[in-house]
Amino acid sequence: MKKKSKGICTIYRGIPASPGVVIGKVFLLNRESIEVVEEKIPENEVSKEILKFKKAINDTKEELLKTREKVAKQIDPDHAKIFDAQIMILEDELISNAVIEKIKQSHSNAEFVYRKVIEETVKALSATKDEYLKERILDIHAVENRLIYNLLGIKHLTVESINLPVILVARSLSPADVVHMKKGSILGFAADLGGRTSHVAILAKSMGIPAVVGLKNFFDQVTDKQSIILDGLKGEMVVCPDEETLVEYEKRRKFILKKTEELSELKSLPAVTLDGRKIELSANIEFPTDTAYALEYGAEGIGLFRTEYLYITHAGFPTEEEQHQVYQEVMEKVHPKSVILRTFDLGGDKFGHHDGSLVEANPFLGWRAIRASLDLPDMFKIQLRAMLKASAKKSIKIMFPMISEIEELKKAKAILNEAKEELKRKKIPYDEKIPVGIMVEIPSAALAADILAKECDFFSIGTNDLIQYTLAVDRGNEKIAHLYQSFHPAVLRLIKETVDAGHRNGIWVGLCGEMAADPLATTLFVGMGMDELSTSAMAIPEIKKIIRSISFEDAKKHASEVLKLTTIDEIKRFLIEDYARRFGKENKG
Repeated sequence: MKKKSKGICTIYRGIPASPGVVIGKVFLLNRESIEVVEEKIPENEVSKEILKFKKAINDTKEELLKTREKVAKQIDPDHAKIFDAQIMILEDELISNAVIEKIKQSHSNAEFVYRKVIEETVKALSATKDEYLKERILDIHAVENRLIYNLLGIKHLTVESINLPVILVARSLSPADVVHMKKGSILGFAADLGGRTSHVAILAKSMGIPAVVGLKNFFDQVTDKQSIILDGLKGEMVVCPDEETLVEYEKRRKFILKKTEELSELKSLPAVTLDGRKIELSANIEFPTDTAYALEYGAEGIGLFRTEYLYITHAGFPTEEEQHQVYQEVMEKVHPKSVILRTFDLGGDKFGHHDGSLVEANPFLGWRAIRASLDLPDMFKIQLRAMLKASAKKSIKIMFPMISEIEELKKAKAILNEAKEELKRKKIPYDEKIPVGIMVEIPSAALAADILAKECDFFSIGTNDLIQYTLAVDRGNEKIAHLYQSFHPAVLRLIKETVDAGHRNGIWVGLCGEMAADPLATTLFVGMGMDELSTSAMAIPEIKKIIRSISFEDAKKHASEVLKLTTIDEIKRFLIEDYARRFGKENKG
């Protein structure tokens, strides 16, 4: 969390989780962590303690199923599946068997043993640098708290009793908390923990509740009934605003509402430039539940489905049928538009999440993604068969992550061909000409794009890792985060070379990193010749509006000017001034 002062106001910055600007009073949701102490159980009471633990699991599961049912009825059946992840954690046999075994061995009370086992699990997960995986820790803690409350027979403090219009501030929130928020009472919420892909953020967006998460220690900086402003678009909390600031944010709130209304009118319109060049605007999704949300914002398909959650939310590797059902579900919702399924971008930081045995010191440069998949061909083939089964309607494309050279791509395609043959023998239908592409996210792939393009049907440029690898900057390291620069000339040249190499070889080229959501980059990417942009659902309307406001010929000149510039500052200044000239300063941010 960063903070800065503005007059008598203090602005705290976190992670924007759900858009909207709200002004109101603080309501602190004060849930102190329950102290759990070790108590020794007599030998003849051990079986009873184990039964108590099993009953608490059943009671907690019942609570989660009721919440799931409420979400399915009142919000969306897809979003109800968020609670499946928590139920899977609750029923994880590795965890429950470890607890039962330790109760038998140590003769200790169930709540103490359970917390210790959870602490060990979380410790293994915390070692990873992967933000997505870290956010799953919140689900584990949500389940842990519920189960311990039930073991101790304590009523869990909920948000249902809040009836006044307030801005809720908490250290952490669970998906169940969000589900039980009354929209007229909870204007918005802020939490110290959480990220963009947390289940809490997903539900907040679905329910239209503005939210900021990842504020670190914001809970300790505010008191009940303080005046506060929450800006879910910028990820800002303004404490004790003065009159001038209140007027400023009230204007911003009205402007965002008006802009959202205007942009919503673009939903059904294509992303076509003034002179007729079509750009496909797709959405990146983390969960199947994101699909409806993406389509609501006008996505023309799914440009990146990150399938990792299927592994992370399971006690072990998901079965072929489990995967097939998920891919089929997403495809059915999007058809006849296309879905790009990225094969598991898993590595030592994720494969070891159950026992910690494969956690690597630097997973970003280690055994992950296509490298791990090629070393585990049976596992890889299970995923490929599941994807192929879902492809019969010809709406699915397969994409391999972290390809660095041609041999990796050829080996991956060979295993894909084996999977096709196995399905053919069983007379299971699939798209025999299913398009196969790669993520271009390593400089070696960008520089060898001419070679790789001859072996695949499309490129999707992953700018997040491409920037990181090109500039040798760990974007999660706060000490050097300022060196992570999207508009570095080297990064832009690699992107342009990739687009040109793809087109020379007759394949289309898209971009699915965070840069796709940056309005400053849209005209540049159109001018570079990008065929597709895949971004967060929320960003689609604004990016579409820009595309529909420019000509391709003008954008090409724009890109040519940018690529002549030699410093990051020059490029940024040019892009900011150009954006202000075209669209006006007030439209940015």
